[in-house]
Amino acid sequence: MVLELRHLRYLLAVAENGTFTRAAEELHISQPTLSQQIKQLERILGVQLLDRTGRTVRLTDAGEAYVHHARRALRDLAAAERAVHDVHDLTRGHLRLAVTPTFTAYLTGPLAAELHTRHPGITLTLREMTQDRIETGLLADEIDLGIAFTGSHLPGITTDELFTETLTLVTSAHHPAGHDRPLPVGDLAGHQLALLSGDFATRGHIDDYLARHGVSPRIAVEANSVQALTEVVQRTTLATALPDAITHDHPDLVPIPLDPPLPTRTVALLTRTDAYQSAAARAFTRLTHDLVRTRHYTGLGTGTAAGAEADLGRPAP
Repeated sequence: MVLELRHLRYLLAVAENGTFTRAAEELHISQPTLSQQIKQLERILGVQLLDRTGRTVRLTDAGEAYVHHARRALRDLAAAERAVHDVHDLTRGHLRLAVTPTFTAYLTGPLAAELHTRHPGITLTLREMTQDRIETGLLADEIDLGIAFTGSHLPGITTDELFTETLTLVTSAHHPAGHDRPLPVGDLAGHQLALLSGDFATRGHIDDYLARHGVSPRIAVEANSVQALTEVVQRTTLATALPDAITHDHPDLVPIPLDPPLPTRTVALLTRTDAYQSAAARAFTRLTHDLVRTRHYTGLGTGTAAGAEADLGRPAP
């Protein structure tokens, strides 16, 4: 009796669903067939992998250990298959990219357009998610590249620094506040603001900044969408705080520096340290550094790579 890949996939399906019924439905096979295949795997290994005595099926200690390695084995096999089919002349290919939400307002569009212009044969799957989800997705081989921020990262994540993102006050071009000099932070007490909601890391940076300087402006609008926020600010006298690069593509928005300035963050490409980098991923990395330089984003832009084997735990983006 020989161990086959289907045995691993079937075991993982049962472990993730908690019942043979749901796992069988997901796998599109009959429940008796699934049960027989799992018992076959247990005979091959000579251990019991599943505890079937409760209302839900649970992994035994041996099962927990085996599933951990089975997941990694299937992930590595999938990466190997992609590597075999990688086309180095970039006439075709596929890239799985994830970005934290604020980048969709100023960086994602130009990057996707540049990728399509240079390499129209490469298809792009683009997802917007929090940084912690990006990192777990990279480690699980669900994502090829992420765009987020440097800082503390999960073990096994490598960062490639791109540029320094500057937060600033952003208003309509018709806002009554003057644009010719930095605005003292104390003056914000007299302004009404429209801000991102608390599930954005950007909002945490802004709140910390305001608290540090003892300023409590009135928050007139909260939004969980950068696009909604920019639409509101363009049409009202409300001000917001966003990356100043957003104003590059919005002529109706202008940045107003604050005194002292809002905090900066270092933007980076994130990858899994030991991941195979496809031709499409390498091409995207090159064009990202090119675009950062041509659009004159501040700070780095030279692409210094640094391995990140830092501790767990960091603010959610």
